[in-house]
Order: sequence, then structure tokens, then C-alpha cells
Amino acid sequence: MRHFYRKGSLKLRRCMCVMASGAMMLGVMSGCGLKEVISTTETQNDEEISEASDEFDESSKEVRDKTKEIEKYIDSLFYFEEDSDKREESYYDGIMKGLDDPYSVYYTKEEYEKLKEDDSGEFEGIGATVTKDIDSGIISIAKPLKDSPAEKAGVLPGDVIVQVDDLEITTDMELEFVVGKIRGEKGTDVELKIYRDGEDDYLTFTITRDTIVNTTVEYEMLDNDIGYIQIQQFVDNTPELFEDAIDDLEGQGAKGLVFDLRNNPGGLVSSVVEMVDYVIDDERMADGAETPGLILQTRDKDDKVMEEYKCSDGHSVDLPIAVIVNGNSASAAEIFAGNMQDYGVAEIVGTTTYGKGIVQSVVPLSDGSAIKLTIAQYFNPSGNTVHKVGITPDKEVELDEDQAKKVTVEHEDDNQLQEALKTLD
Repeated sequence: MRHFYRKGSLKLRRCMCVMASGAMMLGVMSGCGLKEVISTTETQNDEEISEASDEFDESSKEVRDKTKEIEKYIDSLFYFEEDSDKREESYYDGIMKGLDDPYSVYYTKEEYEKLKEDDSGEFEGIGATVTKDIDSGIISIAKPLKDSPAEKAGVLPGDVIVQVDDLEITTDMELEFVVGKIRGEKGTDVELKIYRDGEDDYLTFTITRDTIVNTTVEYEMLDNDIGYIQIQQFVDNTPELFEDAIDDLEGQGAKGLVFDLRNNPGGLVSSVVEMVDYVIDDERMADGAETPGLILQTRDKDDKVMEEYKCSDGHSVDLPIAVIVNGNSASAAEIFAGNMQDYGVAEIVGTTTYGKGIVQSVVPLSDGSAIKLTIAQYFNPSGNTVHKVGITPDKEVELDEDQAKKVTVEHEDDNQLQEALKTLD
């Protein structure tokens, strides 16, 4: 199992229509084992049945009978041609939706393969980070990747996805489902209908998909010998790129570092732990921590410690550091920023982060599909959680409104970066 830290994002003034998703018929999921369970249930006395009726039992006779009744009406009355594959998927989707947790989802075999592509840092698509606001359900573009088909077509951060080809996007759709519709083979086209704040009408973009190599880390030396490192996501290749960037900048004589985590939706816990370890001294004690070098602790629903991660690589960075965050910095990005803040090695600049402090694990199933389940909450070294709270910057700075809608903001126009640089003086 691999642990993931991801998010949704964005608020919007305009409402979008809501359409019900796949049916939630849970009874059939018990399969061939139903008969044995039901025979036991039918031998219970009335008092026992009454006591048990408050708990949902997908293998009960009531659920089986209701499922058959619904299926009978579908078979006899449903107007459109039935898609048996979609109908099957809806059963599994329904189980996960019944948990009432937007982060616990079902992946088909194809969706799971695409998820693994994400973590490798290379995939075929339009090259944009797509996010979902957990409150409104709105799906939008967080950021097009540099030189990607999405950027070249004119897609901007904050663009709300209204339609993908002929599919109207609704607030109850899973983010993974919509991303699957946007992705596709290199050389094929996808049409996006976009709502953009300030425009009188919807915008339509026809984008040709390509192979996207998401380097996840970009860096350069700024004036006054300050190294600038932008971390776009935490995937398999991110730690190596991050460490190489630090080593190169230090080799060039960097006198300070700026880590830019704005619009970073998160990623793999293994990646962010390795990156924090590279910066923090193994024997350093964080404010509020009980042991030196603590990076992260996860606790289950009974508040028992599941896993504890500590610094152990013998490496640290002895330079002044600033970290830039915003409301789209989430999960693993919040772990990174939270560690820098708790250890007192960096000034955090920007706006309060997203606030996703729960842990998901992706569990492969026997047929090649998978489920993602929320299994724990994580705590930064101080013992604080960021869930629904976020990381509060040491220096609150809103990005200038006229820069916020640009894909690329020039460094001299980036007021958040300029404030971060001032903390290194």
C-alpha cells in the first residue's frame, strides 16, 4: 500500500447543476457468500432482528430483495440502452460513496493504471493540475504545467471546468473520473468548456494531448545569490530532483533558499518525508516535539500511532530558508511547510494553506482495480494537525490580484516572492 496526500480546491460565485451519480446498490456485493449469511439471519428471533435492524447489512434479505426490486424496474422500464460495465462499476462506486468521505474512492483497472502513471512523473494528457473544492464540489484548473498543451491553449489557474467533450461536469462527480475524461492518448483532442471569472460567456478550448513529463521541481539562482526552488508535486522522482537542486545551488554559492509550494496539491508521503529529512538535522528538536528529528506521525481512528517518521539521513541544510504557500498548498505540501515552521528553520510566507491532514492508502484489488481509503490523520512534529485548519504563514501576504490569474508571474512582479526574499536579508 502507498500512502497519498492529495486535495481539492477553489471557491466559485456561480452555481453548477447537480446530477445524481451511479446507483448505490450494495446488496449484490456479497456475491456467492450470501446464502450462508442469509440462512443464519433467518434463524434469528424477532428481538434479535429488531436490534440488528439499526445497522445496515448489505447481505441481509431486505437489501437483496430491494436490490432485485430496483433491478426489475430498470430491466422493464429504463428507456436508454444499458451499459453493463458502467452499471457494474456503479455498485463499487456506491460502496465508497456510502462512506461519505470525498477522499475514499473506487478506481477501475484503467483508472488505477493512470494513477500509477501520475506517481511516475510521466503521463499522457493536457498537462494541468486539476482540483476539486471539497465544499462546493467544483472542479477547476489549479495550474497548467509550464510549456504544456494546456498552457499553450490559454488555460489559466482558476478556470472552472464546465464540460469535457460532450460530458457536462457536475458537482457530485469524482475528481478522478473527470481527470480520466480529460486524459487520453497522445495526439488526440479534448474539448474543454470553461467558466472564467470576469468573462461574459463560457470559453471553449480544443487541446491536443501529448506526453507530459512532470519534472515536479524547477530551480534557478536569483539576484543576491538566493536559490529559488519550485516544488509542483510530490511524486517518485521529486526527492532526487529536489536534492540535486539544493546541491547545485549550494555549489553555486547560494546564501539562502526559497521553496515555492504554491498550488502544490500534495502527493506521496515517502517523497515528502525524504525531502524534509534532507533539510532538517537528525538531532534537531522541533518546537513541541518529544523526540529529535520527528517528521510525521499518523494515528488511526482509535488515536493509536500507526507510523512515525524521523530524520535519519545525516544531511541538513545550513542556510536561511523561506517557504511560500497559498490556499492550494495541501497535504504533503503542508507536511513540508509545517516541518519547516515547527523546526524554526524557515519563514512561511503567503496565505493559509488548504487544510488536509488525513491520510489515504491505495489498496489494489484482486482484479486489477483498487480502492483509496482514508485510514488516519497525520500530525506534524509539534503535535498539531492541519486538517480543516491549514498552516498559518508567519507573514501573511496575498498575491496581487492582477498577477493571480497569470500562468507565469515574473519574479519582479511576484509580491509574495519579494516578501519571502526580504525575510532572508
